[in-house]
Amino acid sequence: MNANRSGETFALARRPIRSAGISRQIFFALLGAAFAVPAYADMLTFTIEFHDGKITPQRTEVPANQQFKIEFHNTGATAAEFESHKLHKEHVLAPKSRSVLVFQPLKPGAYTYFDDFHPSSGPQPVLEAK
Repeated sequence: MNANRSGETFALARRPIRSAGISRQIFFALLGAAFAVPAYADMLTFTIEFHDGKITPQRTEVPANQQFKIEFHNTGATAAEFESHKLHKEHVLAPKSRSVLVFQPLKPGAYTYFDDFHPSSGPQPVLEAK
């Protein structure tokens, strides 16, 4: 019990200090991220280039049943969009930009994709998981 100037006694309510819990959460989140970064750094990486409606290469062979990443380069003067209905992925790239997508393990097979901003009547490029 504590007393105030008039001599009345009162009990201080104890409240948990939450800032310590938040900083602990941030610490563990950063710690987890630190261990995750090296895993992505060593991951098998493929490159696909978009240039004003042209995609190269037209066929990219990726490992089946293994996580990998694709580095997208848009060297064109217009935006591009990687889109694949079969993979359930889409990713927009600004002109003259680079970006990376991590892909979870794919079952063996062919996965077509296209540039949604530059429709083409020709054959669609393919990610082939083997």
